Amino acid sequence: MAKEIFNRVEEKYIIDKKQYEHILGELEKYAYADEYSRNGSFYPISNIYYDTEDNNLIRTSLTKPVYKEKIRLRSYGTPNMDSKVFLELKKKYHGIVNKRRTALMLSEAYSFANTGEMPDIKDYMNIQVIKELEYSIKHYAIMPKVFLSYERQAYTGSQDKDLRITFDKNIISRREDIRLEYGVFGERVIPKDTMIMEIKYMDRMPLWLIALLRHHDLEKTSFSKYGTEYEHYLKYGIKERKLYA
Repeated sequence: MAKEIFNRVEEKYIIDKKQYEHILGELEKYAYADEYSRNGSFYPISNIYYDTEDNNLIRTSLTKPVYKEKIRLRSYGTPNMDSKVFLELKKKYHGIVNKRRTALMLSEAYSFANTGEMPDIKDYMNIQVIKELEYSIKHYAIMPKVFLSYERQAYTGSQDKDLRITFDKNIISRREDIRLEYGVFGERVIPKDTMIMEIKYMDRMPLWLIALLRHHDLEKTSFSKYGTEYEHYLKYGIKERKLYA
């Protein structure tokens, strides 16, 4: 079963293609690609972000509060209604991220998120996470707000298995036809040759990784995919943004 509960520090860095190539050459001395990222491969991730009618969750998040949370539905690739997906509750408190998720069939996830009514519990579901999600879904009266996808390459530390480093590119969003089964199309959130490098660890970052970041003069950022999309939406709306397909 995929890991369903995470507690960790997450740091993000914005890099370009040349920086990525240099970092990867050094990174591979200390980390290995996960099973979906071997031979330089990237794998697709698609999400639906849920929010209140007045976008309270993302508006609050952008003020950088001590505590914030997000609710999203995630698939790996383009699912059909019988595919396994993950409904997630992501919380951040004083810089520590707690992510809790449960597997559901896509049809079950849609019904649960749209109504707040718990599905019939199956062996692939996490009942405790289901109960937590039920409270949040009803408390916020959530609705689907944006589809957001990207391609990811992921590495795990050779010595520290809790260390995870990911590279995300081709971040695409849309605020119409917000369904995972429709596939990837929409607007670019960041330029084509830009990537988001994210470092996730439990207690402390290893010294070799600190040295790597310093060598490339990289500074962490508070970049949020959903937050950046929302700011673009406020500034440009939907129709003025260039489509990607």
